[in-house]
Amino acid sequence: MSGHAPAKASSGGGIGGVRKVKEDLEVNKLFRALIKFGGSDLHLKVGKPPSLRVRGVIRELDMPILTDEEMTRLCYPMMDERNTQIFHDEGGADFAHVVEMENDQGVKEPWRFRVNLFIQMGRVGMVSRKVERSIPNFEGLYLPPSMESLCHYDQGMVLLAGVTGSGKSTTIASMLNYINQSERVHILTIEDPIEFVYTENKALINQREVGVDVKDFKIAMKHAVRQDPDIMLVGEMRDMETFETAMHAAETGHLVFGTIHASSAPSTIGRILDLFPREMHPALRSNMGFNLKAVVAQKLLPTIRDTPKRVPIIEIMIMNGTIKKLIHEEKDEKLFDAIRIGKEEGMQLFNDSLYYFVTNEYISRATAFEVSPNVEQLKMQLKGIDVKQPGIL
Repeated sequence: MSGHAPAKASSGGGIGGVRKVKEDLEVNKLFRALIKFGGSDLHLKVGKPPSLRVRGVIRELDMPILTDEEMTRLCYPMMDERNTQIFHDEGGADFAHVVEMENDQGVKEPWRFRVNLFIQMGRVGMVSRKVERSIPNFEGLYLPPSMESLCHYDQGMVLLAGVTGSGKSTTIASMLNYINQSERVHILTIEDPIEFVYTENKALINQREVGVDVKDFKIAMKHAVRQDPDIMLVGEMRDMETFETAMHAAETGHLVFGTIHASSAPSTIGRILDLFPREMHPALRSNMGFNLKAVVAQKLLPTIRDTPKRVPIIEIMIMNGTIKKLIHEEKDEKLFDAIRIGKEEGMQLFNDSLYYFVTNEYISRATAFEVSPNVEQLKMQLKGIDVKQPGIL
């Protein structure tokens, strides 16, 4: 691997703590192409031309294939000294990157990107996600109305579940911005890296970037309890320590938002348990019953319309008495049925969301059947037949 030195970061502060590089980097041309074509992700790989994900499909740009030397020249200058060290020590680094692009009026506007630089088969690779410049409201994101109620808890934890690229961060940003526009509270975010930058309305908002504003997540959380937050965003639940720390914040009177990699709302319970040794599971189930308020699972699907290009398929599990009882008694397999009978409380299954978007002609039946966890049940719903489930208790 080349020892090409990364560009020095300027001393001036960037948006959200990102240090903007003084000169306009060569790689920024590719970021601007992503913006121009309305794409969501930029992929760079040795031996392939640069590629963009547009409307969910990866498309190659009409450019020569990238060489090892070009990848090093393009990617290394984006990193500061800290990220360069992490990249070499761990084989990858996550960071934010800011690119200025002129709008239709000739005014330069900053665009933010979440960058993951990594090594694959001994070569440098990069994937970058464009962060939208404005935070859409629930209606603009096509989220169900019951999402609003999840913003009104005084304390506890609300988790957003889904795979990478499913729109979890955007949904949480919309929820925090809803609170920002309606409540005089202190919102504290701890992010790695910062994605959406909020404009304060009624709320006081502080955003801390791990590695830029504070050394690590553990120290950030230690500081957080002294910073009088009402609401906290703690990012991704990647390990036992992160979840324990976030759960403790929820226990001590804060409303905590976080994300987790899980395929559905009920499977999130098992995913959390997997972070802990088996002997801790009974106590953890009891703890979740007290402090977990809701789990929202999300997938993004392409539409058959020009606008919007994609819509979120949402599953909502709210911790009512039935859900808590099932989790405590280790009857996780019955959680799907409990969600089904909890519709009046704002709960819904993926199939309910798919049914809405198919009947309102946003997505095709073929797309819905491809991702549905229970295709036969969805087909029955679309025929107007509601399949009743036997008692779950």
